[in-house]
Amino acid sequence: MNDECPDAASGDEPRPATDLFEAGGQLLGGRAPRVSTSNAMSDFRQPRPPGGAHTGRMTIEDSRIEDSRYEAVSSRDARFDGMFFFAVATTGIYCRPSCPAITPKRQNVSFYRTAAAAQGAGFRACRRCRPDAVPGSAEWNARADVVGRAMRLIGDGIVDREGVAGLADRLGYSARQVQRQLNAELGAGPIALARAQRGHTARVLLQTTTLQAAEIAFASGFASVRQFNDTIREIYAATPSELRSARPGRGSRFGPVAPANGASGVPLRLAYRGPYASAEVFDHLTARAVTGIEEIVGERGSRTYRRTLRLPGGSGVAEVAEQPGAGGWLECRLHLTDLRDLTTAIQRMRRLFDLDADPCAVAERIGADPALAPLVAARPGLRAPGTADPHELAVRAVLGRRALCDEIVAAYGQKLPEPSGGLTHLFPRAEDLAAAEPRALRTLATALADGSLILDPGADRDEAEQQLLTLPGIDRRTAGYIRMRALGDPDVLLPDDVTVRAQTGDGERWRPWRSYAMHHLWARASGS
Repeated sequence: MNDECPDAASGDEPRPATDLFEAGGQLLGGRAPRVSTSNAMSDFRQPRPPGGAHTGRMTIEDSRIEDSRYEAVSSRDARFDGMFFFAVATTGIYCRPSCPAITPKRQNVSFYRTAAAAQGAGFRACRRCRPDAVPGSAEWNARADVVGRAMRLIGDGIVDREGVAGLADRLGYSARQVQRQLNAELGAGPIALARAQRGHTARVLLQTTTLQAAEIAFASGFASVRQFNDTIREIYAATPSELRSARPGRGSRFGPVAPANGASGVPLRLAYRGPYASAEVFDHLTARAVTGIEEIVGERGSRTYRRTLRLPGGSGVAEVAEQPGAGGWLECRLHLTDLRDLTTAIQRMRRLFDLDADPCAVAERIGADPALAPLVAARPGLRAPGTADPHELAVRAVLGRRALCDEIVAAYGQKLPEPSGGLTHLFPRAEDLAAAEPRALRTLATALADGSLILDPGADRDEAEQQLLTLPGIDRRTAGYIRMRALGDPDVLLPDDVTVRAQTGDGERWRPWRSYAMHHLWARASGS
């Protein structure tokens, strides 16, 4: 279900020169959820001994938060999908808040911040609402602390590629500290969070490909077929063969799997919450598309965005359709040389299209400013597109003009083994640009290549911006733009931007969603 929020220029990159998450992210903008009386039944009932998420005495604040969560469950409010999960002791399952099942009794319900925590407590995923397929919480993009940074890195597949030690090293903490902080706040450590993600990837591959189970096991990141089988049974209460037989159909409207249509690649549904201004997002990408690595085909309203991806295991091509699905998703198809890159590719496309945003919370905050209220009302669900490759975005921001980006791709980009439509290259690696002109590009590429500048999903945003400002040719506006898009910071107000200087609202009142205010101002200026 994808309800609307209640009440609610140039194609070149820039040239060089109210707290939403009350009590830790559990409430949305302070509003009580709407009430619904749907009585649809869940199709999965497994008895389980009573138990909850709390092992100690609950405080008055804890009780208030859980009461608000239960109201969201009772009203099947999709705005909370991904922000928390609820589990039912009498059935042994966990669900997303918008699950159409009959509302369980309050005393049988416990709440969890992550699917991994619910799985760790012995609950299994509901077959009807597919809680593993929900949009991610917008909280992780808004937060700059170690937990927020860790969640972004885990989503990018760092634990599968580098282990907990690699995750901790990128965060600048010990593995024990990272484990303790994640467990304390989320009820699950990095291994459990990565395991839940592997289970989701395996389900997608089982239902969209004809690969053998052993191939899927290793492509999903499991160390053995036995571990793969055990995890699938624990999470979904089904064997891999049974899960594969449950192909997309009427009962999987919430699932991440798109029906096969005879085309190659892995078909997906990339879920989002609230309204989604797809036309404006596609306009934004069309105006900035770089020849050889991006193309947009079709007419406005039914366009398809296509781009190449440089991934840890090889290359890929992603295709995303402009027309949103009725259940709140964008159709996507991924063509990968190494299926082990599936999770990483999905997360990168989600960041590019800003699919984990909370548009209702954004509209409530920045729409409260009279200067922005008409803009917010005119473009509900306007997103702040990120990037599929932070290094690529930084290079494009420094170059500024799209024509220069085209030249750099033609001169330094890696050619695809076979062109795919208008897609011919992968964007150049930083090390390939260490001798390129202009000087600003050369120094940026050198800093990225030697690791002195970190622009991965878990980077410290303040530190990265300060490091960018030490590089010749990068001014405050360019550094801020890189922070906004390459690092996905939702709270950036670009200095010296003409649209900001012209506005009359109070930028401080827009926190923590100033990046979205920028996009509304740009949309007004461009007339899109």
